Amino acid sequence: MSGSTFGKIFKITTWGESHGAGIGVVIDGCPAGLLLDESDIQKFLDRRKPGSSQYATQRKEADCVEILSGVFEGRTTGTPISMIVHNTSHRTSDYREIASYYRPGHADFTFDQKYGFRDYRGGGRSSGRETIGRVAAGAVASKLLSELGITVTAYTQAIGDITISMDNFDIEEARTNQTGMPDKEASKRAEAYLKECMEKLDSAGGVVTCQVNNMPAGIGEPVFDKLDANLAKAIMSIGAVKAFEIGDGTKAASAYGSSNNDSFRQTGETVSKATNHAGGILGGISDGSEIILRAYFKPTPSIFQKQETVNKNGENISIQIKGRHDPVIVPRAVVVVEAMTAITILDMLLQNMTSRIDKIKMFYNEKNI
Repeated sequence: MSGSTFGKIFKITTWGESHGAGIGVVIDGCPAGLLLDESDIQKFLDRRKPGSSQYATQRKEADCVEILSGVFEGRTTGTPISMIVHNTSHRTSDYREIASYYRPGHADFTFDQKYGFRDYRGGGRSSGRETIGRVAAGAVASKLLSELGITVTAYTQAIGDITISMDNFDIEEARTNQTGMPDKEASKRAEAYLKECMEKLDSAGGVVTCQVNNMPAGIGEPVFDKLDANLAKAIMSIGAVKAFEIGDGTKAASAYGSSNNDSFRQTGETVSKATNHAGGILGGISDGSEIILRAYFKPTPSIFQKQETVNKNGENISIQIKGRHDPVIVPRAVVVVEAMTAITILDMLLQNMTSRIDKIKMFYNEKNI
């Protein structure tokens, strides 16, 4: 299987299956000297682990990370960093039945068409547990970005048709409630909505918003490696994401140019914008404003209602899925969006270090190399 590697300089390769021995990631291109230990990674993994609320799958996994290489005496060595999380609560028996048919909304049919074979245990490689590797790598990327004063913050904007009010915005609230919403009142309404979904044996989708602050201007490429294009690929590579937006997103299509354009202004020695409809990116390159992106997640495809499908013998059948499943993906996906954003931003920052001869000369002259 190709396509398990992302990035050019800060490069990550995730590996493992939902019901295999473990899930992990190898990071290549991490600079030496970064203070790093398992606790830096664990606090990110704790935000996505199962069993953390009544709206998450009740599969009980501690998701404890172990760093296997690339760190010595508490600092990165500049060599590949390998990390593993062992699977300890997989129940393969819950999934044996689905080996013979294709679940609606899942990748069962497409995997069979591509490979002629699939790991049916919890989705195998296409399982949401694959994101463990992404989150672990994102924790490292976020710590590196913090050394530059850059922060990446994601939260739940909407679950179903319930959307937060920015007047009530409180990011600490988002880190303590069960929905990931930075709005206490909206979170309560969303919980009531999710309870209704569960009573109906149904599921819900939603929206995750991510903000990047203190991003310098000039990061990104003007053609195929646009910053927003790479962010789109990163976010769309997350399972269940069906749409992606930067700034005003789809609203820009119905706006006038006069209202959509962001006016520039000079404040002392700094160029800034009066508004930020572009979401911090112009021509594929960061403009120094806050980067704002949104990921739109479909409802969890594993629902407990009876559904129609076909089996491998070509027969039309009715099924009722068993097992342990999230009634909503969004709250646990918040940290995944944050991780993929951080990985992309860091990789493009590192790529940008060779974009200007004056900066290269400055670096090497200062180092006297």
